[in-house]
Amino acid sequence: MFDPHAPFVVPAQGVPPQGEKLVREAYRRDFRQRDAQIRDHDSWKFERRQHFEEQGSPSRDAFRRGDWDEALRLLDERRDDLLALAREDERRGSFFHRVRVVETPLTPYMRWELHSLRLRAECGERIRVIGVEKVAASERTDPLPEVVILGGRTLYHVLYTATGVPDGAVRYTDPSFIESWEKYIKDLYEVGEDVISYFDRELAHLHSPRTKME
Repeated sequence: MFDPHAPFVVPAQGVPPQGEKLVREAYRRDFRQRDAQIRDHDSWKFERRQHFEEQGSPSRDAFRRGDWDEALRLLDERRDDLLALAREDERRGSFFHRVRVVETPLTPYMRWELHSLRLRAECGERIRVIGVEKVAASERTDPLPEVVILGGRTLYHVLYTATGVPDGAVRYTDPSFIESWEKYIKDLYEVGEDVISYFDRELAHLHSPRTKME
């Protein structure tokens, strides 16, 4: 049965003794190294924020400029790379699952990201969408954190500035802490909706955004 209460929520400010703060480049390096070692165990991501300032994304940059058609074209250019990643996941027996909280009305950023997530799902990534009501019981004071769990062995509380710019992460390796969060994200995944069906119902009919993201 789905339990709507999240495990211990990592605070946005300050690092508990069992966590280790990593600056952005150290987090990216650590993530790549640990992800490459995973075999026969799935990974999970929980996304809560409704706006990010993506870094190094030509499509995101095009959308920021207000060029929606170019943003979509650049997203689709990634299809071959995403298909290759899916084949690599299959080879390793390790699949990446994503749970995306979506609030309505959709932010301009979410309009763009849902196109990106639909493409990822078409290429094999396992992505489901949930409404904010599914996490409301755990958000009496603050929104839930952004969480990534790699292979059941490493949990990252991914950090962002107030404006949504990536700002490193806090890394946790305590097995019981990771297990509790993995179960919570899995339960959310089970009650979520496939991102493709959500997209086709809620976004496919919408006109292209006519304003810049900011």
